[in-house]
Amino acid sequence: MQKYKKVKLVALLGILCNILLLVIKLIVGIYTRSQAMIADGLNSSGDVFASTITFIGNKISSTPKDDDHPYGHGKAEYIFSMIISFSLFIVAFSIFRMSIDSLINKQKFQFSPWLIYVSLITITIKILLYIYSINIGRKYNSLLAIANAQDHRNDIFLTSLTLLSVILGHYNIYFVDSVVGILISLWIAYTGVSIFTQSYTVLMDTTIDSIVKKEMENQISSIEGLDHIDDINSKPIGLNFILIVKISVDANMTVYEGHSISAQIKHILKKFDNIEDVIVHVNPAQYHK
Repeated sequence: MQKYKKVKLVALLGILCNILLLVIKLIVGIYTRSQAMIADGLNSSGDVFASTITFIGNKISSTPKDDDHPYGHGKAEYIFSMIISFSLFIVAFSIFRMSIDSLINKQKFQFSPWLIYVSLITITIKILLYIYSINIGRKYNSLLAIANAQDHRNDIFLTSLTLLSVILGHYNIYFVDSVVGILISLWIAYTGVSIFTQSYTVLMDTTIDSIVKKEMENQISSIEGLDHIDDINSKPIGLNFILIVKISVDANMTVYEGHSISAQIKHILKKFDNIEDVIVHVNPAQYHK
């Protein structure tokens, strides 16, 4: 519940701040015909969408488990993160196309001190949003919050480039404005690929890290009565995993003794991070006629 509230605040702050920045960037960008500022404004429109998706995805992923979803709705976080990545691709393409046209047509912009003011305001707001979002994302292991933080971090660099193009434009070096627009589009596309990859990895049911798996095997292999470990498999459910552990014990061992070993294994493995549940299957190590 605490994670839901914090990520919800990340999303709401992102929505409100990005709407404000979107409006002032587009007004100033269109008025001055600055391609870099217009691109920055369109990037903010993508940020509004991303924060909205974060809000929706966070709400769904925090829904408690039910009969149809016995392990909760955690994967919704990754589905909506993937939607954010698609939105970034669309924004990147639009900015790239407009910037190329501007560069080919040698379009100039009208310098205004408001271009500098808007850039500085954006950088300040985005630094504060990044610090807050990344701390929440790391504390609660939320890909949605981390995706938003990465978006804010990107905006810091991109708006810094916009500021550079504005300053150079004041000295009649106008082509940098279009070049910055192109660089912004490429950076946004790169961020989209990064978020998509992280989401895809989880949704495709990748297993736990091999080093962590080896540590698990080492910790349970010394349990008295355990003959050997057959296998440890994992099933991701959102941020967490279900472990399916197959072990072998003496074929003459009683059910009670086998259950005791299973309980010890569950107790040990549930101490690892992000383990939702542990299922232990006991096999006979040998058969007697």
